[in-house]
Parts: sequence; C-alpha cells; structure tokens
Amino acid sequence: MSIKSQIPNTITCCNLIAGVMAVIAAFNSSVLWHGLQGYHWAFILIGAAAVFDFCDGFAARLLHAYSNLGKELDSLCDLVSFGVAPAMLVFNMMIDEGNAGWLSWFSIFIAVMGALRLAKFNIDDRQTSSFIGLPIPANAIFWIGCIAWIHAHGYPGHGPVLLLILVVSLLMVSGLRMFSLKFKTWGWRDNFRRYVLIASAILFVVTDGVPGLAWTIAFYVLLSLMLTLLLPVARD
Repeated sequence: MSIKSQIPNTITCCNLIAGVMAVIAAFNSSVLWHGLQGYHWAFILIGAAAVFDFCDGFAARLLHAYSNLGKELDSLCDLVSFGVAPAMLVFNMMIDEGNAGWLSWFSIFIAVMGALRLAKFNIDDRQTSSFIGLPIPANAIFWIGCIAWIHAHGYPGHGPVLLLILVVSLLMVSGLRMFSLKFKTWGWRDNFRRYVLIASAILFVVTDGVPGLAWTIAFYVLLSLMLTLLLPVARD
C-alpha cells in the first residue's frame, strides 16, 4: 500500500480528531479557554472537521486514491464530527440554558438519524451528483447556527428545541432531493441554485453573524423543496 494512497485517509483521520475534540469541548461548554467558551471551540472544531472532510475528497480525486477503506472511514468520521458532536452540543445546551433534565437525552436522536443517513448514502448510487435527504455536514452547520442564536437571544423553550431536533433529524433520512454544492462548471445556467445559496449564506452571516448559518441551511432546504416541486426532472 503506497504512501500516496494513504494521504486522503490521513486527512480523514484529522476530521475524526477534530470531531472528538469537538465532543470534548461540548461537554465543557461553559469553560473559558484562551478567551473563548467551550461551545465556541466546538463550533471551530466542527468547522475544521468540515474543511478536512472537503480536503480528503479533493485529495482522493487529485491523487486518484479512491478506496473502499477510505469510503467507510469517511462515513465513520463524519458520524462523529457532524452527528455525535452536534448532538452533544445540543445536549449540553439544553441542560445549561434550559435546565431540560431528561428531555436533553432526545438530542441523541440527531446522532442516530445521522448514522442512518450515512448508511443510506453508502449504498445508494443515486447520490453521486445530488443528495437524497439533508447531508450530515449541513445538519452540523444548522446546529452551530441554532445554538449560537440561543446563546444570543435566550432559550426558546423545550417544545421548539425538541421540534427542531425531530424535524432536522428526519430531514436527514427523508426522500427530499437536495442539490450538491459541487461545481462541474462555473456557468450561471448550470449553477444558479448554488450561486443563490452562496449569496444567501453571505447575506445571512453578514447580517446575523454565526446564527445566520442556521438560516442558510433552512433556506437550502426550502430552495431544494421548491426546485423539487417546480423542476422535478432536475438532478443536481
């Protein structure tokens, strides 16, 4: 086994390292370290995991180093970084901000649905250029924005939080076709939905800061739903 073939897997393992560190940070959400609280570090580490998740696929394509091992490893690491870490962030947020008690355990549903989503993705050859169900990294991005909003504006109550857990988790295993952000060309005609989403993300983040990430994912879901209804033949 050549060193070149192990470069993507090494990057994928960095994704896992960042994800595990994010889980640890989530359980120390109120601890101040280098001027930032634990949940801030969890946000940063999940973001780092997302960068590694992009880079491992890019490296695999660049080096022609695809492997079944890499595919399975990628899913396992994604589950930790984008499923377990956000679930633990929500768990601790419900305890710290809402004194939720046993209700906080419902946050585990996020990780469970994330695992099912990744398992479906691995055996579904229809998801090469688009997604069926909310991608698990988008789930993590949503919860980063949502938790940032709660820290800024206050805990909205157990009902709204539990409803969000249910809806976002079920979206991951839904049959909703969602477009990918991978660019094959740079033309407007083939990528208008991607450019619209990127522009909206910039607008939301500039106007609302980190909570704008949650609005971006909500818009992504809405835009995908509209395109599915209006353009049912669209595939990517």
